[in-house]
Amino acid sequence: MDLIEPVWRKASRSSDQGDNCVELASARDAVAVRDSKDATGPHLLVNRAAFQRFTDAIKNL
Repeated sequence: MDLIEPVWRKASRSSDQGDNCVELASARDAVAVRDSKDATGPHLLVNRAAFQRFTDAIKNL
């Protein structure tokens, strides 16, 4: 089975002065999240529905 390397991206509003943010990558049924300071470290997989609820809640703060 061939594995596809995830394409990680930072928010467009992230600072260019450092890596103090999280990065996201799209997975088949989930969103992967990792610490930009530790690109080879662990990442968190969140199902798309839960991630959508999370981002909606943040927007409504």
